[in-house]
Formats: sequence, C-alpha cells, structure tokens
Amino acid sequence: MSLTTTLSGKRALVTGGSGDIGAAICRRLAQAGLHVIVHAHRHPQRAQEVAATIQDRGGSAEAVVFDVTDAQETQQSLDTLLRDGPLQVLVSNAGIYADAPMAGMKAEQWQRVLDVSLNGFFNVTQPLLLPMIRTRWGRIIVISSVAGVLGNRGQVNYAAAKAGLHGAAKSLALELASRGITVNVVAPGVIAGRISQAEFDETSIKRLVPMRRAGTPDEVAALVGFLASPEAAYISAQVIGINGAMI
Repeated sequence: MSLTTTLSGKRALVTGGSGDIGAAICRRLAQAGLHVIVHAHRHPQRAQEVAATIQDRGGSAEAVVFDVTDAQETQQSLDTLLRDGPLQVLVSNAGIYADAPMAGMKAEQWQRVLDVSLNGFFNVTQPLLLPMIRTRWGRIIVISSVAGVLGNRGQVNYAAAKAGLHGAAKSLALELASRGITVNVVAPGVIAGRISQAEFDETSIKRLVPMRRAGTPDEVAALVGFLASPEAAYISAQVIGINGAMI
C-alpha cells in the first residue's frame, strides 16, 4: 500500500507554512496524499501561493491566516477547521528571530521570540489533541534548530525557545505514546533560503558545516514526511538533527 493511499483523507496543518522550509514541508505532505492547511500570519499571500501550487500539481490544500500568539484568534480558527474533522498531522514550524547579544537585548525581543515558539506551540497544539486522540492516530512534528541543541551567540532568546520546545515535545510524546500519536522534533542547521542567504556567505557555511554546504528545504521536508508516515510509528520523543554533521 502506498503512502498516498495510507494517508489519503487525513489532514495536516503546517504553521509557518509560507516560509521556505514550511512551503517545502507542505508540498511534501501533499505528495503523500494529505490535505494540507498552509498557515501564515505576516505573509498570507505566500500561503495562498503555496496552496495554489499544491492544487496545480493535483494535490489538496488551503490557506489559513491567524496569529499563533493570540490564543483566542487561534482557537477560533482551529474550531472552524475542526468542523470538518480532526487534524491528524501537525507540523509546528512557526517561529521568528530577534537577534541581539543578551547584554543589549530588549525585553520585547526576548518575549516575542518565546511567545511565537512556545506559547504559539501550546495555542495551536492543545486544542487539536482531544480530536486527534479520539482517532488513535496522529503525528506531531516540531521544527526547532541546531541553536536549541548547541546554543548560538546573539540568539539566547531563540535558543531558549527552541530548547523549551524539545522538553515540551518529549513530555507530550510520553503523554500520547499509548494513543498511537508520535511527537518528534526536527532540528535543522544551516538551510538554504531567504534567511540563511542574509546571514551566511559561502565561506561561513564551509567553516561552520562539515559537509561544506547548506542543506535544502526539500531535505528537511523529506525527514518531516517520513516522520509523518505510518512507517515512523515507533519513533517518538526524539530530537533529530539535520545539519550536515555540525554535531
């Protein structure tokens, strides 16, 4: 039985689906037969474009816009989505940067980054759990960063947020293990895209990454696609790096 057949009829929500990695994940899940809900907040047009691309390729997708840090707005959006049934795949990918050395970091920079990653994870995930549990099948995949494993100068807030997600995901995996639901973290390193292009030149990448290149969004999406599949049913509570041997 193919993955497309196995996952057909199930729905996936990808938060932060309008970014480079998020869009690649959306396309990959659609190829596996899932109906993909592409989430965005600041870039709704990009989410619409990702959904349209999936539809043009014969897949099933729609776009949704809400602020994951706004618990009420998130709940209302999820309630609307849940009217059509449970969401059985969640990829928690929403996150932001606000880099600065901690000695010069503003409280707003600290709070906002943690708010999107940690509070956003709770606001989106918690309302989906009981409907998912009732199906006794689900996949929750959290997109983190190598910074959450190693730390990084100028990213105390970002690293703290991502490391917090590791603890949350491991704990949630224990709570859901008997319900047929897995919870895992994918922690990318330097991945080609709009953000890395602005942060890293080729020389820096070769110095930082033993494989001497940036990864691609499609490589991250391939890992996420596997973790979302039935074949990954015995993998849970793991933080899986995809970083060209940085660690």
